[in-house]
Amino acid sequence: GVSRKKIEEGLHLLDLDLSDINAVFLTHEHSDHVGGLFPLLNKRDIPVYATGGTLQGIRKYDKKNTMDERKMTLIHADTPVLCGDLQVDPFAISHDALEPVCYRVTCQGKKVAVATDLGCYDDYLVDRLQGMDALLLEANYDLRMLQAGPYPYYLKQRILSDNGHLSNDASSRLLIRLLHDHLKGVLLGHLSEQNNLPELAYETVRVEIEMSDNAYHAGDFRLGVATRFAPSEILKV
Repeated sequence: GVSRKKIEEGLHLLDLDLSDINAVFLTHEHSDHVGGLFPLLNKRDIPVYATGGTLQGIRKYDKKNTMDERKMTLIHADTPVLCGDLQVDPFAISHDALEPVCYRVTCQGKKVAVATDLGCYDDYLVDRLQGMDALLLEANYDLRMLQAGPYPYYLKQRILSDNGHLSNDASSRLLIRLLHDHLKGVLLGHLSEQNNLPELAYETVRVEIEMSDNAYHAGDFRLGVATRFAPSEILKV
């Protein structure tokens, strides 16, 4: 959802530019995820991959009617997509959007996944996230901060619902089910600016892992928190 300028600035910090973007995969149509899409497409001719529901939902942001249907590729949950050397596997998630998905990406035997905007998780989601080498996992809110915070009641209920977001505690429980010998790194992401703190999310997850009865410890892999306004650390797998 960041502006094209912010995207360009972030790429430059990594010695990249817009010409290095080969494709854009959308998770869902909410503005904090697609707000910068059409300014980006106005500057660069980039293929876009999204579900039918997401393609329907993003039309309201196309103020200049720049949405070229020929550049929009329809995808479906649980149907792999080949993009260069990458195999991209969309999987369905529980969120209050039209047809939301997240993605697992495989390249040369290495697997990474981005899993945010998870109102809840089940065995289906756990199965899709097994065996990752690296993972960006939602830890959106601390329950006490959300309950005591300034959000109106209806918004708190939306966040807490099975179509909302994953709390620090729920993220911990999910991550514990995903730990394995070859996991290199986990970044906690999509933290609420009002209802969470990076150090709180980190400590909650770290402590829950240490207190669990599984065979792994938080020190067995790189655990970090994704930054909000700058490129996050690079995890090498």
